[in-house]
Order: sequence, then C-alpha cells, then structure tokens
Amino acid sequence: MLLTAIDIILRGFTVGVLSSITVGPVAVLCIKRTLNKSRHSGFISGLGVACADTLMAIIAFFFYAILHSQIEQYKHILSIVGGIFVVIVGVVIYLQKPSKKVNIDGSVQNTPWRDFASMFGFTMANFVTVIPYLLAFFAMFGVSSHQGTHDIASFFSSVLIIGGFMGGAVLWWFLLTMLISLFRRSFRPHHMRTINRIAGIIIGLLGVITILSTVISTTPNGNI
Repeated sequence: MLLTAIDIILRGFTVGVLSSITVGPVAVLCIKRTLNKSRHSGFISGLGVACADTLMAIIAFFFYAILHSQIEQYKHILSIVGGIFVVIVGVVIYLQKPSKKVNIDGSVQNTPWRDFASMFGFTMANFVTVIPYLLAFFAMFGVSSHQGTHDIASFFSSVLIIGGFMGGAVLWWFLLTMLISLFRRSFRPHHMRTINRIAGIIIGLLGVITILSTVISTTPNGNI
C-alpha cells in the first residue's frame, strides 16, 4: 500500500516537474523578477504559476480519468499518441528563443500578492494550450485513479496525484529562482535558451522512450 502511494505521488510529481521546466514567457517573467527584485519575488511569482498549473491539472485529470475508463482498450495507442505529442513539444521548446521576450514585464514594484496574482492570471490565460499538454503527460506516464471506481481509494489516489503534481511544480520554481539568485551576477539571457534546450531534450527523449517502450510491449501481442 505504501509503495503504491509512493508510486502514485512520484508519477504526479514527475508530471508536475516536466510541465514546469520550460522557459517560455511565464518563466521569463519569474526569472526577471528574481533578477530585478529578489528571489522571494521570483519564487512567489513561480508559486502563482504552480497554483494555476495545479488547477489546470485538476481539470485535465478529471477529464482524463473519465476518458480513461471509457477507452481503456485504446491505452497503447493513446500512450503512443501522447508520446508523439510530447516529442513535438520537446522540439518546440528546444527551438524557442526566450531571450527575445525578456522585457515583457515592467512592473518592478509589485507586492508579493500582485506577483502571485499576476502570474496566476497570466498562466490561466494559456488554458487552451496547457490542458492538452498535461493530458499528454498523464497518458504518457499512465497517471490515473482507480479506473471505473468512485470510492474513497479512487479519491485518495487522485489527491496523491495532484499533491505530487503541485509538489513537483513548486520544487521546480524554488530551485530555479534559488539558482538564478545565486548566479545573479553571471546570469545572461542566453542562459534561458540553454535551459530550454536541456528541457526540450529531456522531454523529447521521454516521449521517444514512451513510444518505443509501448511498441515493444505491445508488438508481440499484436495489439497495435
């Protein structure tokens, strides 16, 4: 039981981290606030992003759980499709040039509450693009509650997944803002592109691994 709970939390945690390790406009704002103001301001901004991502993860997971119970027979195909989508996302992230967007935030005097609220709202504005991204990761990592059940165990499993997701997202923003603050003097805009390239490679490789592992596991049975 304990090992199962840990596995569920780790799956949610992994999705939370992977959904956060990209340096798009949102991350650029957090990095800039860390450089211009303080690590605290950057982390509070990142916390706003993490909370918005968690809210969207709850919505995405709700729909995923419903769909998962109805199309269980297509789980291998969905896993491959999710892997392909994640590979595409990885390539897009790798090719992004976030340094061109460094100056989109001019509100240096924001209070912690405004730091949080502005990033929460900005992240929620990307609702349409984030939900499919989260669904692909849920499918890729086989994240789900007890399919077809609506009991306490299913609810507990869902709570662990979302808790793990938020823990992963918050940890990422904490580590990122801490590193940016520590290397404040030597940090340059092109370093954000380096982060994107590393993130793109990691995400792309995970997608490829998912596709290959699914094909290898299903080919002998002729399920695909």
